[in-house]
This record gives sequence, structure tokens and C-alpha cells, in this order.
Amino acid sequence: MARSALFHVLRSQSRVLSSGAKIDAVTLPHSPLAMRSLSSQAAAQEDDSKLTIGPRKTLGKGNEESNPGLFYYGPISSTIKKVKLLSLSTCCLSVSLGPVITFMTAPDMNIILKGAVASSVIFLSASTTAALHWFVSPYIHKLKWQPGSDSFEVEMLSWLATYIPRTVKFADIRPPNTNRPFVSFKANGQYYFVDEEHCHNKSLLAKLSPKNQAYESPFKNV
Repeated sequence: MARSALFHVLRSQSRVLSSGAKIDAVTLPHSPLAMRSLSSQAAAQEDDSKLTIGPRKTLGKGNEESNPGLFYYGPISSTIKKVKLLSLSTCCLSVSLGPVITFMTAPDMNIILKGAVASSVIFLSASTTAALHWFVSPYIHKLKWQPGSDSFEVEMLSWLATYIPRTVKFADIRPPNTNRPFVSFKANGQYYFVDEEHCHNKSLLAKLSPKNQAYESPFKNV
């Protein structure tokens, strides 16, 4: 009798557990709220797993258009700064330790030859650092513009890898007219570069992309 009662209780509990598991398995995966939360978690995990060379995008096109202060971030701004810091470090080490190592490693070498080797090391290191600065100096790392304003603010990178703020007026923008790579426009004798693929505001991009004026012959009215 006791054995049959115990068997009946175990059987009823197993039915309750199985029915609850079935309800969870049927309702939870197919509920809109659960599916939405699972999809958002998967999208967040996918975004976190992606490798990016620049800052993460926090504003979409619609939010950027409605934002009263428009910001543009250079997609490889952090990478350029790190490379420039590395170049400056190697240049300082070459200038300070190059002559010392040259004179200490070859004591029997002629003093004139030692000076030539040390000078070559310093020249090569300084030239590569100067070439890197010339190449990346037009790059705009950050741009801020208030819609309706006749000027905008940019942050450029100095030769010491520090950010320099500048204010540029749209009236001063001219076509670059140069074969220098990665140049979008020229203003006040300085070259600037904007990555068009990461500048989602079309009106701002149109202001930053001046057109070359067509050549007009002085004899057209003759």
C-alpha cells in the first residue's frame, strides 16, 4: 500500500515537471520579447567581437543629422597617433644612442668613418620621421560644426603627436591643386583631408569639397 502511494506521488510530480518544461520550451523561444532580447544580445556580441582601427560608431546617420553639434572622427586617428609616437621614440633613440653605439662597438675603426656612420643613422631616422609627419599632417582627427555656422573646428596632429585645435572658415576653403596624396581641400595655406566614407553629413561634405573653377578664355566676348 505504501509502495503504491509512493509510486503515485512520484508519477504526479514527474507529470508536473514535464508539463512545465513543455510550456517553457513552447512559449519562450516563440515569444516576440524573448526573440527580440536574444537578437539584441547576439548583435551586441557580434559588434564587440569585431576588430576596428578607429573609434566605435555611436551615432547613425539619422542621429548625426539631428544632432545640433556635428562631429566627425577620423577612422584611423588612434592608429596614426600610435605610429607617430613609435616613430618619434625610434628617432630619439637613434639620435641619442646611435653615435654612442657606433663609437663603442668598433674601437679600431677610423674616427671619420665612425662619424659618417653615426650621421647616416641619425639622418635616416630623422628623415623617416619627417616623411611620416608630412604624409599624415593633413589628416583631420576630429571636426565639429554647428549647422548654419560659417566656420568649423578641427583637431590636427602636431609633429610631437599632440592635438592642435584650429578654426577654419568655409570662405577660406580652396581646391588643393596639388599632387600630394590624401588631400581634400586647402585653407589658409594648410592642407586638410576628410575621409568621405565616414563623413555621413552630405551638406557638410559638400562644403568641404570645393570644385575647381572652369577656365574661361579672356577672348570669349571678343
